[in-house]
Amino acid sequence: MDKLLRDAQQLFGLALSPKQMAQLATYERELLEWNEKFNLTAIRDVEGIRAKHFLDSLSCSLAWKEQIPRRLIDVGTGAGFPGIVLKVLYPNLKLTLVESVGKKATFCKHMVESLGLENVEILAERAEDVGRNPAHREKYDWAVARAVAALPVLVEYLLPLVKVGGGVLAQKGESGPAEAQVSANALKLLGGRLRQLVKVELPGVADERFLVLIDKSAATPSAYPRKAGLAAKKPL
Repeated sequence: MDKLLRDAQQLFGLALSPKQMAQLATYERELLEWNEKFNLTAIRDVEGIRAKHFLDSLSCSLAWKEQIPRRLIDVGTGAGFPGIVLKVLYPNLKLTLVESVGKKATFCKHMVESLGLENVEILAERAEDVGRNPAHREKYDWAVARAVAALPVLVEYLLPLVKVGGGVLAQKGESGPAEAQVSANALKLLGGRLRQLVKVELPGVADERFLVLIDKSAATPSAYPRKAGLAAKKPL
């Protein structure tokens, strides 16, 4: 874990406390254990977890630097990435995790309890249904997602959840720049505007990674998100 501590400092300027490092160690242990019984993530080795889950999640901090979100929603969080790692990093964050796969939502609940995290809500629902719920629609400073869907589809899930003046962060691989280009129409319809792409380099990971940052510049029309499944079938 010493290397993780150094990498977080060198790459992202983050100084993790002993308590935060202990929480990540617990997270790693539980993830390895649960992965033997349930297929939570494809990454099953310690080095992979630390680089491709923990550091990759911590890279989101590059999006807001000192302007830390007060309220954040992580859509399609899977085993809690990046949301739970960001909650460890920012203990005062109000976090909502959206995960429609039951066993993954159950694992997230287990981790929230094991790590003693407060102000975390877990929704075992489809993103489209959450986006149409007045309790969540346009209520968040930031919506984040990693490896959930192509960007024109993803922005229909995320932008309805973010308040005007807030932001969307999509963690993408090498296709990030191309996906951003073909999302222009969807962004215009949904009240979003592409801000920038931030390239992320992780130790020992050859694949290109990008943070696609989108500003919410206008309210999302009430017709969006469309009912579950439509965004993926007929992207905007």
